[in-house]
Amino acid sequence: MEKEKLRVLIINDMVIFPNNEVRIEYDKNFDKQMSETFDCDDELILIVNPIDESNVDIMSLPNYGVLGRIKLKLNVPNGKTRVVLEGLKRVEITNYVFDNKNYEANYNDIPIMTNPDEDNYINILIKHLEHYIDKVPYIGNAVMSQINNVSGLDELCDLIASFLNIDYKKKKKYVTTVNPIDRCKLLIEDINEDLQLVKLEQKIEAEVEKELSETQKEYFLRAKIKAMQKELGEANSKDDEVVRLKKKIAKLKCNAKVKEKINRELARYEAINSNSPELGMIRDYLDWMLNLPWNNTTKDNEDLTKVKAILDSSHYALDEVKTRILEYLAVKQNTNNLRSPIICLVGPPGVGKTSLAISIANSLNRKVAKISVGGINDEAEIIGHRRTYIGANPGRIIQGIRRAGTSNPVFIIDEIDKMTKDIKGDPASSLLEVLDPEQNKKFSDHYIEEEFDLSKVFFIATANYIEQIPYELRDRLEIINLSSYTEYEKLDIAKRHLIPKELEEHGLTPLQLQVTDEAIMIMIRNYTKEAGVRELERIIATLFRKIVKEILLEKNTVFYKITPENIENYLGKKKYFYTENSNKNEIGVVNGMAYTIFGGDILPIEANIFKGKGDLILTGSLGEVMQESCQIALSYIKANTEEFNIDYKLLEENNIHIHFPEGAVSKDGPSAGIAITSALISIFKKQTVNYNISMTGEITLRGRILPIGGLKEKIIGAHRAGIKTVFLPKENEKDLEEIPEDIKKDITFNFVSNYIEIYKKLFK
Repeated sequence: MEKEKLRVLIINDMVIFPNNEVRIEYDKNFDKQMSETFDCDDELILIVNPIDESNVDIMSLPNYGVLGRIKLKLNVPNGKTRVVLEGLKRVEITNYVFDNKNYEANYNDIPIMTNPDEDNYINILIKHLEHYIDKVPYIGNAVMSQINNVSGLDELCDLIASFLNIDYKKKKKYVTTVNPIDRCKLLIEDINEDLQLVKLEQKIEAEVEKELSETQKEYFLRAKIKAMQKELGEANSKDDEVVRLKKKIAKLKCNAKVKEKINRELARYEAINSNSPELGMIRDYLDWMLNLPWNNTTKDNEDLTKVKAILDSSHYALDEVKTRILEYLAVKQNTNNLRSPIICLVGPPGVGKTSLAISIANSLNRKVAKISVGGINDEAEIIGHRRTYIGANPGRIIQGIRRAGTSNPVFIIDEIDKMTKDIKGDPASSLLEVLDPEQNKKFSDHYIEEEFDLSKVFFIATANYIEQIPYELRDRLEIINLSSYTEYEKLDIAKRHLIPKELEEHGLTPLQLQVTDEAIMIMIRNYTKEAGVRELERIIATLFRKIVKEILLEKNTVFYKITPENIENYLGKKKYFYTENSNKNEIGVVNGMAYTIFGGDILPIEANIFKGKGDLILTGSLGEVMQESCQIALSYIKANTEEFNIDYKLLEENNIHIHFPEGAVSKDGPSAGIAITSALISIFKKQTVNYNISMTGEITLRGRILPIGGLKEKIIGAHRAGIKTVFLPKENEKDLEEIPEDIKKDITFNFVSNYIEIYKKLFK
């Protein structure tokens, strides 16, 4: 199947094979094609070598190339940009197009080709390679160890082709030769041909060596190297680079041990041959060491009033985390020596965890470093690769510190609950050292190899589900829960932040457009269903786009007022609906109260009886806990039939059916216990419960009523449905202060500790 369009990178002087990694340096001012290709946000690109380098157009581009991934992109001191490219797989390329700047194309995966003789070809190719390695000086035995890790002839051919010292045109042919057997035959031919050339070169070198003394040979080689450098315009480039590096080292603020390490590496850099592949590795290492902010810090904003004002202006509510930041600053000022806290913000998507962390950085006058660890399964992503590996780099912690440019940034670790582990290691375990205040003062990245002080860093992690964070890691975090926003909080956020922001982004003013509170509430209730406000922001943006289009198309200058009456003209039919109260009393129907991450709602519970043998029937997609609540409620009633004045035969001679409407929606939890009990008593006694009453609380076999969670959201949902009286567990009375005052004045609250108290008010 044809895949999506990707940008095409055209390379004229080198070949990138699948499973091969290369570094490319380019100058943005001269290499326009590379600059346009790499200066995009795409991670994947198509890499091709033109058939005719002298005239590159669509007709000269091949039908096959390599799907590549941009692993790293950074600016180096010489003014160029360095990119690390990884070849992923050989693909068929179709539909080239050119948009005056870039080539783009679609691609198809190439089907895997199997051949019964594949193992024989592998053995023959390896034998030729072993003979080749014995004779060729520039290929070491390390190649054989890499070969042991490949699987299949296809991958083996690509690996060997990347090492062979053959010309560019032949290497191009390897990429466009799809069949591994054909590629293997080409390799064997080229290996044999290169062996003949090597033998000839060795013969010539042996004859020349006899004629030259050691002094003459050294002089000749140095003169030859200088002449080549002069022709290439690279004369003294390494010497100039050493001078620049020494100046940077002199200005670097770091401890003596780090500076000693840098000087040792610089000495190696000076001594090593300019043609050695290790030269680039040492230069990269020096670049990292010299650009890390070892002792570069920013001064915290210690004006508590100003910090509070910044946090309040950017985020509504979230008082717990704001208070924690102010406490940290207050104690730091009082002691002048306090470790930065390590906070984990836990809450559903869209409630502002990441944006709040950025606001904290702004309020403290600190730089921001941010990484996402969701899906990471390799501990080297956190603590870096050892320098012995090809393409080694520091881990994401050190990379983030370098990007921030200070050693005391606010460091956001996003999606900390979504890391995985496999044979490559456990990244969560690697984070233990990073987030442990006792250890992170001497954090050691495998690539840097020297200790880096992370104790000044203000770490803020974010997560959706606390139970998915490993216990050892959770123990090091200060957990702050961010619950979903209520409707009234969303209304306030929309008025304070979202609408002013979208007005500005769409070129509108409050003199042109007004959205009433009632219309905003309809957007919240009927056009979004979320814990946070991301979708609400998108809905507001949709509304404003339509109005801007109308203004420009119809040349309207009228004042727009969005109300419940006209909102559907812009946003279409309503998408979501909350449960509405029935507005009539019915036997066997009682309103429970439900809570989800999207907010609270009422939950009508229906009970019925009919002739049978006392069986209990439960419907409505109930979880195990809710099914047990139904059984407990029935057992409690059976044990207290005399108290409730219910004929026990009624329970024995009838089947009992309890139903929770909206059967397609899964439901679970123990908090419906007292509502289920009331619905059953209502059907047994043929007495109604007022439709303006709702209740929530877990019931035990002795009738005790246990506390529940999500009270604030449940009360708001009940108020929206028109409920006037609620029954709640006595132990939840302390949570009443969370309820907005304008809701509390409309509802009568009954706090009870035993079901008998409810029974006496409803049925006697």
